[in-house]
Amino acid sequence: MSKLAIEGGTPVRSEPFPGWPIWDEREEEQLLEVLHSGKWSSTSEPSPKLAAFQERFAQLQDARYALGVFNGTVALEAVLQAAGIGYGDEVIIPPYTFVATATSCLSVGAVPVFVDIDPQTYNIAPTRIEEAITPRTKAIIPVHIGGCPADLDAILDIATRHGLLVIEDACQAHGSAWKGRRVGAIGDLGCFSFQASKNINAGEGGAVVSDDQELIERAWSVHNCGRIREGAWYQHEVLGSNFRMTEWHAAILLAQMTRFEEWAKRREDNGRYLAQRMVEIPGITPQHRDERVTQHAYHLFIFRYDKEAFSGMNRGEFLEALRAEGIPASPGYTSLHKAGAIRKGVVERRSFIEGHPVQYVGPDCPAVERACFEEGVWLRQTMLLGDRDDMDDILAAVAKIQRVKGSM
Repeated sequence: MSKLAIEGGTPVRSEPFPGWPIWDEREEEQLLEVLHSGKWSSTSEPSPKLAAFQERFAQLQDARYALGVFNGTVALEAVLQAAGIGYGDEVIIPPYTFVATATSCLSVGAVPVFVDIDPQTYNIAPTRIEEAITPRTKAIIPVHIGGCPADLDAILDIATRHGLLVIEDACQAHGSAWKGRRVGAIGDLGCFSFQASKNINAGEGGAVVSDDQELIERAWSVHNCGRIREGAWYQHEVLGSNFRMTEWHAAILLAQMTRFEEWAKRREDNGRYLAQRMVEIPGITPQHRDERVTQHAYHLFIFRYDKEAFSGMNRGEFLEALRAEGIPASPGYTSLHKAGAIRKGVVERRSFIEGHPVQYVGPDCPAVERACFEEGVWLRQTMLLGDRDDMDDILAAVAKIQRVKGSM
């Protein structure tokens, strides 16, 4: 039987996976055009790179409108403000997400209300949403975790019956599709990130998409210092901020999008292959993919680890063994609802709303706890840009650890 690399054996793999970012003369040409144009800011009229990016990204995500902003965090803040959400309001979110999903709510004065995830998909559990709705609830933010769309049919049905907005946190879901339509504008508003790790990368950057012209216009005002399109430069009619995307970011994104469909197909093919093969390994369960998910962005390939099939080897030990075999993997998020900054923010907002000091009451989220501390394993999107041999190395490493530990 093969000896594990962490115990002195030979690693399954010694070669690195594809690097990131990927760029060539297309990015260079776009950036040089901006440099020589003298129009670096989106406040310059016209802003050709930004205008072209917004048009192409809207098309990419099957949306009528797109608005470029500085990053995914401010995209979330802008849409909450555009939707009129503020002090006294509540927004339902999952706690298995990046911190910005919660801090954006707190930044506008609202309270994030945490709802547990589906243990099979790691997306928000629709069956738990209605119990969290109160007269103060204004919106639901489903997070398409790792690029796998949440159950938008169920979420939109709940939102319609209760008169709530649906704001899609699609920051990891570039190109993801639900029932043949790409996510973002399926709800009322959607948010994307182009931060350095994302499937479309500009170092930083973000976007808001929508089919609702009124909402996108409000978001435009919020992101542009409270201006209105028909107003004067120093006329500020909306409480906003400077969330504008630069021509530099738009230029890089235009170049990156020329490769997007090719990259998306490769991730999709490799993700499906890994998922189909991993189910053959005892103790390993890939993220469940609903049949209505017609495209998965695979910003992350997520699988669940069951230590009982590995003779009680805990997840941390499994991850160390996997890395030693040459497969970089991570445990992913920790419970967002337990983060000190979030607890403090929720207490402050609740105390303001109630008019007296309140204590923090954590949500009942057992699936999140298991995902964060026992089960969840992430492989990053760049690994899925490799070839079939690279995928076979991942499978071989996981299977090797299972053979050794599972037989003990």
